[in-house]
Amino acid sequence: MKTFKLLTKKEPEKKLLVSLKRRAGRGRSGRITVRHQGGGAKKLYRIIDFGQEKIDIPGKVIAIEYDPYRTAFIALIEYPDKDKRYILAPKDLKIGQESIISENASLSSGNRLKLKNVPSGTLVYNIEIEPGRGGKLVRGAGTFARVLGQEGTYTNLEMPSSEIRRVPGECFASVGIVSNPEHIYQDIGKAGRSRLKGRRPTVRGSAMVPPDHPHGGGEGKAPIGLKHPKTPWGKPALGVKTRNRKKWTNKLIIQRRKKK
Repeated sequence: MKTFKLLTKKEPEKKLLVSLKRRAGRGRSGRITVRHQGGGAKKLYRIIDFGQEKIDIPGKVIAIEYDPYRTAFIALIEYPDKDKRYILAPKDLKIGQESIISENASLSSGNRLKLKNVPSGTLVYNIEIEPGRGGKLVRGAGTFARVLGQEGTYTNLEMPSSEIRRVPGECFASVGIVSNPEHIYQDIGKAGRSRLKGRRPTVRGSAMVPPDHPHGGGEGKAPIGLKHPKTPWGKPALGVKTRNRKKWTNKLIIQRRKKK
């Protein structure tokens, strides 16, 4: 794709690589807890600086690279002390551009500043939920949140899901849109490429026999034969709320996402 032509042709930074143990969707007991995972090409994890602790120190973008563990591209930043770190690359980031983390940084794409100093209408990504804990929200390719305004010590954000939530104004966020927005248009093309990504085949429940799935049985394209769709483990699967009612961040949600 045209997007990948923007990437720097270089080997990844060795000091920022780590090998992760493969689990193939299995838990401690060795049983499959997440289906359809396993195999795939070998890959090394890139250590991303989500917190970006180098406050008030400008860094220079020396490379934009592909990351096999995420949909977005990553940028290699070099600081004056020759320390190098990977960050999530925003859209339109250029090699040679400077990026800085500061409480009152300018609103240039890739800069990181506190939400309380971000004006309404600004697009942000890689957002902290708690000050000093590093970016947790809005990290996928092409995603962004919109700053709606300030309310006391909180900032109101419109999330990519259309949910509106409050985040403490002391939290840091990066300005811009996450890189590689064309990711959603990528066509896998063939089953082999999906296997190289570590995805195993998925079989429809209706194609199974009744002991293997609640939707199984019947001849040909038979309906599911149930009043409501269920998971393979017999639990309701349509329109069921899965969010924990006691989750501490529930109080920060102003408006739940709109149904499509």
